Amino acid sequence: MMKAMIVGAGKLGAKLAEFFVAERIDVTVMDSNTRVLERLNEHLDVLTVTANGIDIKMMRDLNIETYDLLIGSTENDETNTLICTLAKKLGCKQTIARIRNPEYMQQIDFLKTELGIDHIINPDLATAMAMEKYLMKSYSFYTDDFASGKVQMVDFNISNNEDFVNKRIMDLVGLEHLLITAVSREGSLIIPNGSTLLCEGDIIHIIGNTKEIEKFSHKLGEDYHRKLISKVMILGGGNVGYYLAKRLCKNKIQVTLIEQDRQRCQELSEQLDNVLIIHGDGTDIHLLEEEALTSMDAFVGVTGFDEENLLMAMMAKQSGVGKTIAKISRSNYIKIIDRLNIDAAINPVYITASSILKYLRGGKVVSVSLLLGGNAEVTEIILDNDLPLLGKTLMELDLPKGMIIGAIVRDNDVIIPKGSSTLEANDRIVVFCLSDDLSGLKMFFKTKKGGLLGELWNRS
Repeated sequence: MMKAMIVGAGKLGAKLAEFFVAERIDVTVMDSNTRVLERLNEHLDVLTVTANGIDIKMMRDLNIETYDLLIGSTENDETNTLICTLAKKLGCKQTIARIRNPEYMQQIDFLKTELGIDHIINPDLATAMAMEKYLMKSYSFYTDDFASGKVQMVDFNISNNEDFVNKRIMDLVGLEHLLITAVSREGSLIIPNGSTLLCEGDIIHIIGNTKEIEKFSHKLGEDYHRKLISKVMILGGGNVGYYLAKRLCKNKIQVTLIEQDRQRCQELSEQLDNVLIIHGDGTDIHLLEEEALTSMDAFVGVTGFDEENLLMAMMAKQSGVGKTIAKISRSNYIKIIDRLNIDAAINPVYITASSILKYLRGGKVVSVSLLLGGNAEVTEIILDNDLPLLGKTLMELDLPKGMIIGAIVRDNDVIIPKGSSTLEANDRIVVFCLSDDLSGLKMFFKTKKGGLLGELWNRS
């Protein structure tokens, strides 16, 4: 069984521990806060250790050399770097460090080669990139790309749309070349079949060829297909706001950034060219109106407070802004977000966890996306040539109920599979899987040699 140590039991550390336990990885969580560890122990079967991550004696006592992986996920970049370096020197096989500081990100190659860090994750940069990708799309529902952009999965809130509400999936018109992989209803995920009846407010997760997704968006009309953005307002000048403003400027987008801290405004004005930086309280709707909120194509809330981000994104939507995004970090808000009038809520913890899971699973796993607070994931896999399932129809495979192969990409063609479809070597497949069925995902996609999903994953 694979052994992993997580140093730092904050939101990311706790969520990673949860995912690792689901993957049957032997997990040790280290933190200096006893109360945090006690809370973790209440719902997870992990070994918890109250200690400082840079305590070499404790690392030796825990036999760090027997661990396959250590993740430094404390709140401090320097601590994470030092923890990973020490662990590597003491014999840990692989290390991952969470590093947020933009200055350190410019020295990423040095950090990896000289300090023995195998993988660096930056939640703030990854979050900004996810937001940028969404903003640059011409439609307003949230999407994820697979197979180098050939396949997309969209989250579409049917609201009270009469073409969907109280209709069975088999009776829907215009989705012939698309596949509904899941339905989110009041915070729960349903794996549908043809006779599943859709209800008002459901979010349907649709997968398909990018061209068909675009046709679907056009068919829904102007409400869902919008002009490309040219003006964006960002609330919050932390790292996420900084990264996002910088990336949007490179795309020739006019950015207004509002930040409450005067000194931070000064720093941002020195670091960002062609961004209008406003010092003020971004929760003051009068200030936003003075700064022409109603003329904006998009509004993004990235302060350190979920409530501020959600509330102001809703206010922006009410003011007629086309696309609104809120950064959220509290998982207990997941179940209410679907009912709020905003377009996307992006959680840095899930984006970061997706990146780590992809890294862990190795070469043939191209991407991992977590859905609905980690209750499900979408994984893109390139099939090895010695898989036992090659040549069999999907009907013959008898996949677990919580697992759906949503798309097959073969020789640049996207196939939305049916029961009679077969899998071939070197196919890229996009698999939707409930977290409860992850062990089934491993079983189905292991090669005869056991090497498909990376040595680490197979070892667990």
